Amino acid sequence: MANYYFTTPTVEETPAGDNILFARYPLTRGIAVIRLNGVYSTYRYPSQTQTLAAQEYYMGGTKTLIDQATRDALVDQGYGEYITPA
Repeated sequence: MANYYFTTPTVEETPAGDNILFARYPLTRGIAVIRLNGVYSTYRYPSQTQTLAAQEYYMGGTKTLIDQATRDALVDQGYGEYITPA
């Protein structure tokens, strides 16, 4: 049975602040992926209630080993670009 890695999506942003120099230092931030009622969705700042209710929870900025069935479900819902062979 094949295994894969799922790396959560990311976004690049600059730190908050009034100084223009902050724009020179972009930071990569992870976005969480949660499966709730069979549907995968992305959440920038998931609440504890959402994570506890989730059938699957992938914390933003992580790389997780997944199986073939999970890979197929993620690909079907548009997350194929974040999956690599193990």
